[in-house]
Amino acid sequence: MPEDEKKTEDTAAPKAAEPAAVEAKPAEAAQPEAVEEKPAEAAEPEAVPEPKGAVSDPGVGKYFWGTGRRKSAVARVRIRPGHGVVIINKKPFDEYFPVGRRRDQVVGPLKVTNLTGQVDVWANVSGGGPTGQAGAVMMGLARAIVVADDAFEITLRDDGYLTRDPRMVERKKYGRHGARRGRQTSKR
Repeated sequence: MPEDEKKTEDTAAPKAAEPAAVEAKPAEAAQPEAVEEKPAEAAEPEAVPEPKGAVSDPGVGKYFWGTGRRKSAVARVRIRPGHGVVIINKKPFDEYFPVGRRRDQVVGPLKVTNLTGQVDVWANVSGGGPTGQAGAVMMGLARAIVVADDAFEITLRDDGYLTRDPRMVERKKYGRHGARRGRQTSKR
């Protein structure tokens, strides 16, 4: 009888375990596929061809120039191969743009072209406020990079760094308090 009990236990246990094993197998099979797909997806952004090009030395005392505009701000930007120094209006970059969002906007063209730390940037900006000035320096820097090497133009244009932002402040209209704000109506 002990052998019969073992047989029933053996037969009963696999029956209960079989459905679990069958359920576990598809789950296990799905997990490796999902894991295999994730590295493949992660590998795709790495497979994107990086822009090939480099900023050559323009000569002694010479620079690559670019002009950028945004709202009412105008930036004259010049670059040359160096160590990644960014000077704006004779001030260090971090001091002139203390807000991180604007700093990231300004160095965007350098990050996209993988030139961070390879070129020195000098910019003179006038007019507008901080947002307009950051946009103007960004566009001027992108244009200067294209002057230095045409191979970067496609990358910069695809990311929107060479496109002038046409948005301007709407003018005030007569009979209104601002561009669109009307007078407050009296209820009594």
